[in-house]
Amino acid sequence: MAKFTAVPVDGGDRVYITDPSPHLTVPQHGQRFLNRLFSIRIGPLPIVMYAILFIVIYYSSLIGKLPEDMIGGFAVIMIMGWFLGDVGLKVPVLKDIGGPAILSMFVPSVMIYYGLINTDTLKSITAVMKTSNFLYLYISCLVCGSILGMARKVLVQGFLRMFIPLAVGTIAAVSVGIAVGALFGYDVKRTFFFIIMPIMGGGIGEGILPYSLAMAEILKQPQGSIIPQLAPAAMLGNVSAIIICGFLKKFADSHPQYNGHGLLVKSGNDSELLAEMNKEKKIEFPLMGAGLAIACGFFIFGGVASKYIGIPGAIIMIFTAAAVKALKIMPAEMEQGAYHIYRFIATNMTWPLLVGLGVLYMPWKDVIAAVTPAYIAICASTVIAMMTSGFFIGKAMNMYPIESAIVTGCHSGLGGTGDVAILSAANRMELMPFAQVSTRLGGASMIVIATILLKLTTG
Repeated sequence: MAKFTAVPVDGGDRVYITDPSPHLTVPQHGQRFLNRLFSIRIGPLPIVMYAILFIVIYYSSLIGKLPEDMIGGFAVIMIMGWFLGDVGLKVPVLKDIGGPAILSMFVPSVMIYYGLINTDTLKSITAVMKTSNFLYLYISCLVCGSILGMARKVLVQGFLRMFIPLAVGTIAAVSVGIAVGALFGYDVKRTFFFIIMPIMGGGIGEGILPYSLAMAEILKQPQGSIIPQLAPAAMLGNVSAIIICGFLKKFADSHPQYNGHGLLVKSGNDSELLAEMNKEKKIEFPLMGAGLAIACGFFIFGGVASKYIGIPGAIIMIFTAAAVKALKIMPAEMEQGAYHIYRFIATNMTWPLLVGLGVLYMPWKDVIAAVTPAYIAICASTVIAMMTSGFFIGKAMNMYPIESAIVTGCHSGLGGTGDVAILSAANRMELMPFAQVSTRLGGASMIVIATILLKLTTG
């Protein structure tokens, strides 16, 4: 093995290898520089390794050799996501308002708009996000892993209490949104059906698409002309929630009395529950494999049951996992495996996932088209009213106000996409099960109500 020895040479120290090559020398200051260089990381990678991987991936896309499958797709979104996430964590002001989520979603969207992402790269991202459906795998692992890894008491109390802040927040959001719309001269009907409803409809695929189909039938207009009128509100509402969650995260650090650190309900023994939640258990790779299979199984069961029950599969998946946890059906080691696969996915793939979502589901032209002061004010005030209500109602119900506000705010999320962005901005990914209920169940309820009201008010 090579040995390094420091000896004085010309008044200064030099480090040289005495075995096996006595002629190879490295100045000590050069060694310190290399040590500092390799200590700089982008995501989990040392910056030198990151640069090498970036060059390889980028060059392969230029010469048409980037695989148009999961390999190429994961390579691109991980390299972009880790970089944008790290930048978002370091830029002043931006880091306090959900910078990593904002940059990870919107920078790729802007790059697509200006043609800065070539066709091969786009095909690879599409393959991993749409063909392989990585978004649902991510959500399945997060939902099932966080539920099964959660303290049973936290889970049961959270589900029992979250619906009241959600209901009150929805009423407040509709009232304030309509009032602000009226101040800017917007018709009440247009404000409610074309701005507020898309924000609270549960996302694009689960909310806007079925809602626009119903609107097209009732209003006798092409669905293609209605969707562009709805999508900008959903996106701006989601961005508003991301920014507010960034502020809430900072507020939580300076006001610990409102901060549950991921706990939704106060229980009297919160320190014990937090210790249990944060307790690190030995990672066993076979159990992680089992956890991945379990998450996939819950998702598939939800899809099958949805065919017979008529409830969205994601909701069935959530409540099935919650029932299994509450009834203590699953062995503890299997719960541990599901929890560790959740931790692995959440730690490494959140920013990369947001890159893929920004490329495919966040058209920059639609965002730009909606950017008028009045439109932004209506969207922002709707979300602010919702989350403010969640904060104070949660406080009155012995819930942690910050967590209650965040879960309520997920009602304005773009489906699973929005929940990931909102919770990552707040650094509260353990709230994903509650966020999914808020988004999906709340969104589905609002779509039904809005469709009925539109039919009744349309002559």
